[in-house]
Amino acid sequence: MAEHQAEVTAAEIARLAGVGRAAVSNWRRRHADFPRPVGGTETSPSFALADVETWLRGQGKIAELPLRERVWQQLAAQAEGVVPALVRIGSVLLVVRDHPDLWQGLAGRPEAELVELLPPLVDHALDSRLGRDRPVHTPTGRELASALPLVRAAVELAADLGARQTYEFLLGRHLDANPRLYTLTPPGLAELMATLAGPVVHTAAAGQRPSVLDPAAGTGALLRAEALPPAHPAVLYGVDSDPGQAALTALRLALESEAAIRVAAVDSLRSDPFPELRADAVLCHPPFNERDWGYDELSYDARWEYGLPPRVESELAWVQHTLARLRDGGGAVLLLPPAVASRRSGRRIRAELLRRGALRAVVALPAGVAPPQSVPLHLWVLRRPGGGTAAMSPGGPEVLLVDVSALPTAGADGAEWQSVRNAVLEAWESFERATGAGGTPVARGRRRTTGGVDTGTAVPLSRVVPVLELLDDDVDLAPARHLPSSAGAGGLAELGELSSRLSDTLRRTVELTPPPPPAEAASAQSGPAVRWTTTTVGELARTGALVMRAGGAGAVEGQVRVLTDQDVLAGTGPTGAAALLAGEQGEEAVLLREGDVVVPVFGGGSVARVVDADTAGAALGRNLQVLRPEAAALDSWFLAGFLRGSANARQASSYASTAARLDVRRLQLPRLPLAEQRRYGAHFRELAAFEEALRQAGRFGDQLVRGLHDALTDGTLPPEA
Repeated sequence: MAEHQAEVTAAEIARLAGVGRAAVSNWRRRHADFPRPVGGTETSPSFALADVETWLRGQGKIAELPLRERVWQQLAAQAEGVVPALVRIGSVLLVVRDHPDLWQGLAGRPEAELVELLPPLVDHALDSRLGRDRPVHTPTGRELASALPLVRAAVELAADLGARQTYEFLLGRHLDANPRLYTLTPPGLAELMATLAGPVVHTAAAGQRPSVLDPAAGTGALLRAEALPPAHPAVLYGVDSDPGQAALTALRLALESEAAIRVAAVDSLRSDPFPELRADAVLCHPPFNERDWGYDELSYDARWEYGLPPRVESELAWVQHTLARLRDGGGAVLLLPPAVASRRSGRRIRAELLRRGALRAVVALPAGVAPPQSVPLHLWVLRRPGGGTAAMSPGGPEVLLVDVSALPTAGADGAEWQSVRNAVLEAWESFERATGAGGTPVARGRRRTTGGVDTGTAVPLSRVVPVLELLDDDVDLAPARHLPSSAGAGGLAELGELSSRLSDTLRRTVELTPPPPPAEAASAQSGPAVRWTTTTVGELARTGALVMRAGGAGAVEGQVRVLTDQDVLAGTGPTGAAALLAGEQGEEAVLLREGDVVVPVFGGGSVARVVDADTAGAALGRNLQVLRPEAAALDSWFLAGFLRGSANARQASSYASTAARLDVRRLQLPRLPLAEQRRYGAHFRELAAFEEALRQAGRFGDQLVRGLHDALTDGTLPPEA
């Protein structure tokens, strides 16, 4: 089968050359010989890889295309599609991983001989790891012959990276290139769900291998999170209705884990492939809001122990399916939309789950930790009743409700996500210890911060609620509706502390208020304006007085904070998180230094911020420019102060569609000696301190007003007080 011509987008060209996308746009404008588009659209064209590689080499921008980029482009150009090609690559890599010496003996064989010898070897490897009823079929000699150049290239890459890492790289590229085709569960969230489900190594029945099931496995993220030690080999069961995803997941797990892998390509609800399974743990990120989930044909199914799920409540069908596949005392964790906790159509099933002790906790997560990014999803933690596990306290059954939806996070990765994760686990472990030992769980809270500033009030994050309190007409399990207000949780003492901090801040704003201009300056206002000799940021960059860099994604070592454009506009510390692996091909992230000046590109305002010691080390986010002045030529505060001039920003701004864009290179500032710059810079620094004091007073004032409202409405503060 002939291969299609490999094509690359502008973003992929930038990755090949190790530059930003803006550089590729500049090359297209400035170089008449840059390759012409061969596909794509007008706004997102694609180019022939061979032509691009030749041009980049001719310009001295790359010496040779990296092997993994070559393999990926070859994979993306497969006429049969990426998924079938990935399945064949994964099947051969399984042989290479388990028998590296055998492959070395085969690698030099002629093509005709190789395609005859490989299928039985692949068949044996697949049977031994995936069983006979597997979603991956053994490729025929003809199929291998058409993909042999790609398979050889992938095996060559595996010699450098390893078989598992090679497959993860290629699969990851495919997932990144097709975000709308797959619903992904981020690794950090998957790890949290696996932890909440419980330690399956210690809870498996004596003499049996621990077992974990994901009935809606997708790309296998949840099963990968069950990292069991080799001394306790597990059986990982996965099901997905899409045959391609099931095959990719089976190979992914087989290459990564020593566990026995059993994956089926069917619909779990309509055609359960493991009806006799009683797993130690079940993890599930099911499809949301399905209407055609099998309501009519499954009305009398034995799995509906807690009631027939309504037609519009497919999620409650998944909840009961997971409980039916658990052994007594086993744990399950599901990621669900928040409406499942409150919809009236599901209240009877929710009530039955509570009465029988099957539902142990509901956790409200921040928006953005998993798709859909705009919705604050919930985690439901379940235990199948029985098995001698403690399901209730002596005082009656209880449920843990946790609300971390207001905690800041930029996704299920990074330092902020770790704070969310730790808050959830702290509440859960306290609840588990107390209910298991007959104690009383302690309500958990966290200090409230606004814009990175501790406001002094405690935000309640969790509460252990008696089941009887929830069994009303609505059986509403949304955590926010059952947690006390900050005033009720922390008492009036914290409101008093907040009021005191506000008073101190207001006094500071008075002290920092700039004095009125002297009378002689006011009388001279009608005279001619000062005429400075000016220069532009672009000219200063050309002469080396400063360095300009644009923000955006790049390779970093580990996790770093990211200063976003919203952080700059709001005057807060870095709130973003970089989920980027070291060593990725692409432009390196811009790490900020103390004294840098950061300017937002969009917004139409006059904003410039000098980086302080607390922000230094963070990565520069998108839609930001950083100016790094040469200390011997430019004062940072002088530079930032003049860049903030309103007239200066207006003359350097233009409008693209409905958004104003600032051309930082056109911003002007006067040519002044360094000593004079520092005099101006000292005044600009004082203005910045005054501005920050005003901003902080506003934060404290807003928090105090909210707290007083809460205290009055919940009875904590009587009106006569």
